[in-house]
Amino acid sequence: MILPIVGYGDPVLRKQGEAITKDYPELKQVIANMYETMYNAYGVGLAAPQVGLPIRLFIIDTKPFSEDETLGKEEQEALAGFTKTFINPTIVKEDGEEWGFNEGCLSIPDVREDVYRQEQITIEYYDEDFKKHTDVYDGLIARVIQHEYDHIEGILFTDKISSLKKRLIKKKLQNILEGKIRPDYKMKFAAKRGR
Repeated sequence: MILPIVGYGDPVLRKQGEAITKDYPELKQVIANMYETMYNAYGVGLAAPQVGLPIRLFIIDTKPFSEDETLGKEEQEALAGFTKTFINPTIVKEDGEEWGFNEGCLSIPDVREDVYRQEQITIEYYDEDFKKHTDVYDGLIARVIQHEYDHIEGILFTDKISSLKKRLIKKKLQNILEGKIRPDYKMKFAAKRGR
């Protein structure tokens, strides 16, 4: 089932997600709905707060990035085959040089800005079967994980840009808040909640 994506300004996007257990109600269905929602919106990642659930869960499928011809064949193949569910994740280490990349977010449509993140992460998490993993990722995969991880910490990519850039996008953010935009996917806008 395709769920509405929560728009900028909704308080759920600012909450730190709560850890869940394998007994979380209808967990498999929640995950399946999140994948369907992400694919419908042509996203590469989606965190539970973006569908209104303040829990520590996000999903990723970096296949769309694999079509970038500026990347090497090895990186394209890694991106094409990377689909993963992260439950109760903790980034235990970030390494390497910070590098900029133009990021966007399904909860903040039509806004893209360069965000600087470290190039490598070590992350502990549970998969959808509640098996524990500790993995190291770098490049675009690490970046997408960092972006989604921020969501479960109540952080948005717009928090990581300069105050000048924030002023420049203020009107766009206000339009999202008020529901004055029309993305190609189902959204729930903060200012329209009480109406």
